[in-house]
Amino acid sequence: MSRRSLDGQVAVVTGAARGVGELLARKLAARGARIALIGLEPAELKRVSESLRTDSACWHGDVTDHEAMTRIAAEVKDHFGKVDIVVANAGVASGGPFVDSDPVSWRRVIEVNLIGGAVTGRAFLPELIASRGYFLQIASLAAITPAPMMSAYCSSKSGVEAFAHCLRGEVGHKGVRVGVGYLSWTDTDMVRGADQDEVMRDLRKRLPWPANRTYPLGPAVDRIVAGIERRSHHVYAQWWLRGMQGVRGYLPAVIGLVGQREMRRFEPRLSSGGTNTGLVGAGGAADEDERALKR
Repeated sequence: MSRRSLDGQVAVVTGAARGVGELLARKLAARGARIALIGLEPAELKRVSESLRTDSACWHGDVTDHEAMTRIAAEVKDHFGKVDIVVANAGVASGGPFVDSDPVSWRRVIEVNLIGGAVTGRAFLPELIASRGYFLQIASLAAITPAPMMSAYCSSKSGVEAFAHCLRGEVGHKGVRVGVGYLSWTDTDMVRGADQDEVMRDLRKRLPWPANRTYPLGPAVDRIVAGIERRSHHVYAQWWLRGMQGVRGYLPAVIGLVGQREMRRFEPRLSSGGTNTGLVGAGGAADEDERALKR
């Protein structure tokens, strides 16, 4: 599809305090969009909002909280008058062997990434139907291929991909377009946090090219913006991810065989407690702080 002007469009971005969400908000604002920021870090959200040269506002909210997100959706509508674009970007990650994983952190990855995307969609879909708007669910390379030591993240991103595909079939006739955004390892707090774990970092280095690289954030977000302008069904933040769609049916068998070999290699380091199984990065820390406050 041809690109649409974003001038005057109202875009909602979750997980907007840092990383992909922050830069996406900045680039959408630079194209004339009005921005609603949602996340768990009020000070960071305010910093981002105040730096945008457009009409913007921010809301502190947990994307897994249906009542809070429903309230925020109503307040966004009251503030801006409409909603044209929603990007369900909020996400957390954890790593390590499933058998040794922290069950609370493992479950939280599913809740934030999968349930959070669905709660975001449920809260804002009435406004998107009214505006015949666009919903972009941020997924990952992890939705296309499984990976040892990433069971929670891969499960959650496979889930949000399926959710978005289902939603597209339900609301397309109402004029709402639904897209899935795919990113490989991109230079964000989440990826840098994961790389602080030596086992996870060394295991990732052994992935085949081009999946073993960390990609710069700016070009990745530029591709996402272009996908939003086109209201694309599939948005690829790195050029080669599109080609992965054609071979994804073969990947589970390949990963199953190669993964066994690699896990055997890393077993001594894992047995000595050499990996972190909690949430990673500054976003993971913010999520843990939020839950601590609620207890």
